[in-house]
Amino acid sequence: MEALRIPELKFPYPPSGKYYLVNAGYPHMNGYIGPYRGERYHLPEFRRGSHPRGKKEIFNQRHSSLRCTIERTFGVWKNRWTMIRLMRNFPFEKQVQIVVASMALHNFIRKHSMTDQEFQPYDDDDELLPPGHEEDHRDEEIVDENFTHRREIDVERERIANLLISS
Repeated sequence: MEALRIPELKFPYPPSGKYYLVNAGYPHMNGYIGPYRGERYHLPEFRRGSHPRGKKEIFNQRHSSLRCTIERTFGVWKNRWTMIRLMRNFPFEKQVQIVVASMALHNFIRKHSMTDQEFQPYDDDDELLPPGHEEDHRDEEIVDENFTHRREIDVERERIANLLISS
């Protein structure tokens, strides 16, 4: 929330028509698409129970699956580049350069390596996360209701949910 509120931090907002996939802890606003609240969301809930019912649960299951993919990617990235987990006290600008460079190398390896040893354990299981990188659900109930422009992202989420049930 601090990154969103303080312009000097220059947090990169998504371009118009695009959005970040976020958990329910983020404010519901343009550029940030979260799950439907009050519906099943986490993948274990779907494994224990029945298949998703209705467009909101289908949307939430797909949203959760994508978030697991993102969490897994960051977990493997942190395991591959231990200096990311144990970042020294470099100036902020240098830390940013290290993160960008290591992510570029990580993506290059992932794209061009036939067998990426870091990802290999997770390639067969879409829900498996690296040790210590399980989904964090602690902030999912934190909601800031002071943001406006929720309607446009509501419409976009509904559009996507409708596409999912029609496919």
